[in-house]
Amino acid sequence: MAQSGIRDIKRRIKSIGNTRQITKAMELVSSAKLNKYKSRLEKTRPYFDTVVESIQDILASTTGIRHPLLEKREVKKTCYLVITSDRGLCGGYNSNITRMVDNKIDNKENVAIMVTGQKGRDFFKRKDYNIEKDIIGISEDPQYSQAIELGNIVTELYENGEVDEVNLVYTRFISTISHEPTIMKLLPAEKITGENSNEENKKRALIEYEPSAEEVLSYLIPKYIQSSIYGALVESSVSEQGARRVAMENATDNADEMVQKLNLKYNRARQAAITQEISEIVGGAEALK
Repeated sequence: MAQSGIRDIKRRIKSIGNTRQITKAMELVSSAKLNKYKSRLEKTRPYFDTVVESIQDILASTTGIRHPLLEKREVKKTCYLVITSDRGLCGGYNSNITRMVDNKIDNKENVAIMVTGQKGRDFFKRKDYNIEKDIIGISEDPQYSQAIELGNIVTELYENGEVDEVNLVYTRFISTISHEPTIMKLLPAEKITGENSNEENKKRALIEYEPSAEEVLSYLIPKYIQSSIYGALVESSVSEQGARRVAMENATDNADEMVQKLNLKYNRARQAAITQEISEIVGGAEALK
């Protein structure tokens, strides 16, 4: 009976050791991908910030602009473009995003969901949401062409009056261990006010646009939408790798702790078995006297 228990402990130690090798390998892979995607993020953020600032400059320095993508109307139906991952094993990365969207929605009939990533698609299908569009297989290595495709779809939905508001939902990368689920309103494009908005508006009032602010916006707003989506895709891909690296590091540490405890248990069981065998031998010898 004691030998059987010892063998079970040895099998568990071996099994956990094998799992640890996998989690450690995944941690190293995620670390390599994280470093690679962080360099892409550093290149993407300045472009995204510049486009956003350009849109804000125009909206803040001009009044009475008429443009289909600036038109505000009563919000009867909202589109959520949700960015998730295709694979799991990344802690609460996906659940934080999907739960945030689910909590904001009161009536599923008034919502259209566009989602990237298998995990998000499976979640919203399971919840019986109306999925307008889903794209799978791009979460780890997004391309700008995919952002253009998504941007064209949401723009068309808004211009045709099928939705009255478009929100972009993604995970913003702050650091390797910190990622923030974020909701950004894409449409209608609107001015962002801040503490220094009046002072900034005075500076921007001297800016003139040729042939007109409307013509400039017709070119810039689609670029703004596409670059915002691409920026969110890149932010999310980096956040996914960061979350997976942390999750696999924690799993590896837990495996080490379990193996340590099982080794202690194994040594105690082995010592008890040896003690029992010695006692039996001594007892047999005493019986032969």
